[in-house]
Amino acid sequence: MIQSLYIKDFALIDELEVSFQEGLNILTGQTGAGKSIIVGALNMILGERADTEVIRQGASKAIAEAIIEVREYEEVNQLLEENAVEKRPELILRREIRSSGSRGFINDTPVNISVLREVGNYLVDLHGQHDHQMLLKEENHRGVIDGFAEVQPALKAYGQSYQEMVELRKELRSLQKRERELQEKVELYQFQVEELEDAELDPEEEEKLEEEIHLLDNAEELDQKAGAIVEMGDHNEINVMELLNQIKLHLEDIARIEPEFESYLEEISSARISIRETVQFAERYRSKIEFNSSRLEKLRKRQNQLNSLQKKYHRGIPELIEYLHEIKKELSLAENFDLEIEKLEKKIDNQADVLAEKAKELHNVREKVGDELSKKIEDELSKLGIPHANFEVRVDWMVAPESQGWITVDGRPVECTEHGCDEVRLYISTNKGEEPKPLAKIASGGEISRVMLALKSIIAREQSLPVMIFDEIDTGISGEISEKVGRTMRRLSERCQIIAITHQPQIASQAHKHYKVQKVEQDGRTVSRIIPLNENEHITEVATLMSGEDITEAALESAQELINRNTFKN
Repeated sequence: MIQSLYIKDFALIDELEVSFQEGLNILTGQTGAGKSIIVGALNMILGERADTEVIRQGASKAIAEAIIEVREYEEVNQLLEENAVEKRPELILRREIRSSGSRGFINDTPVNISVLREVGNYLVDLHGQHDHQMLLKEENHRGVIDGFAEVQPALKAYGQSYQEMVELRKELRSLQKRERELQEKVELYQFQVEELEDAELDPEEEEKLEEEIHLLDNAEELDQKAGAIVEMGDHNEINVMELLNQIKLHLEDIARIEPEFESYLEEISSARISIRETVQFAERYRSKIEFNSSRLEKLRKRQNQLNSLQKKYHRGIPELIEYLHEIKKELSLAENFDLEIEKLEKKIDNQADVLAEKAKELHNVREKVGDELSKKIEDELSKLGIPHANFEVRVDWMVAPESQGWITVDGRPVECTEHGCDEVRLYISTNKGEEPKPLAKIASGGEISRVMLALKSIIAREQSLPVMIFDEIDTGISGEISEKVGRTMRRLSERCQIIAITHQPQIASQAHKHYKVQKVEQDGRTVSRIIPLNENEHITEVATLMSGEDITEAALESAQELINRNTFKN
């Protein structure tokens, strides 16, 4: 249950805190007093979209916070654990709206607004003023049935099978598209394969080519320079080796006299060895220098061929080799498309059988739940002043054009969506002997409100929701029917906490706790207040709803009688 609600700087509310009780909590007040603002704040806490315009003029942010007592809800505990929120016997849900955006908190831990919404969905069912209009839209009818726990396993199993079918059909479309594209490229790919294979590409060849061309291109200069080294080393008039020998002899003589020259003697000896090896290497290198113009021309031709291929394909040699492998695979695939498509189509046929089975299971459970729901709603509507209601949930296969059905049921192609293969429609007749007709075409505003209340009553029993909030669900009804609606809400409050806004005295009279919302002027500004009423104030407020502001003794007596009657009956 919602233990308390705190609102600050939200629309007309400067600061407000109210504690709610178990059972039926009724809020009344004049139009524009701020009742819907309170519901709007609750909506904000539960993760609905928030507009920055709700921030009270002059304030930096709007705050709405609810403390909700929770039982052991496995789904809620899992959400808290996933978002690192401390588990407590009660949850503090808070929403702050600033001009720059909004923030959500659970037990003072920041969370995404989507998490706030998920947690709220498990704890509170909030029915706004116009939510009953959802029943007038047939696209919402399936969701009424699918909200029941009994449907969920079949819906989940179908959804998994449907997703597998979607992926297979997507794969088939992709394969067929590739086949069409490849057929347009086969001739080009065949030419490219032949061209690249004839080129006998080697990822290391280009570097080797450059090295060999460089040597052949500079053979004459290499020979001249190596020859000069040999000449200077041994055969030139200025013989380097002979000079070094003479220097060495002089250093030996000096070193015997002056030991400081010994290190230089060692260096000269080392230099003689190094120069001797250099001269010998130059001599050997000259012997293997190749002067081969035909070889050079051949290498240049090969280099031009490789450069031309790289320029043509906008790829280097390693990438060209990789591209060759790719297009050979594509050609291989092109040759085997028929086989691949046939394999995939067989998988799709097999999956269609699985999908059809899951669709039938979902269809059957929807029919079963629909039949049970119809009987329960008829019982509830009888208590709400429609004793001869005939309510039907019709679950029909969505028949598809011959070429578009994914599955076949009883020889007919059936359309499949992610939600199943059924059209779910709600039908009703409110008078004895009449055939049920679509809910949207037959029911009045007051009847729609009662159908919604009946549905909410059943959902509360089935899903064990701890809190239900009704914002003027009594639209279009009055008098005796309002009294019956109030009794239903009071009975429902035995299972969960009810917070309801109403203008009907017959409903307000049945409150376990009554609150009055009113506007007052404070410091030159209008603000909204919510005031818990004691027993006498409760009687007075019911009398006000019955007769207006001019309350007579007769009105008070009638209010007391109405309260006593409804309290006794409940």
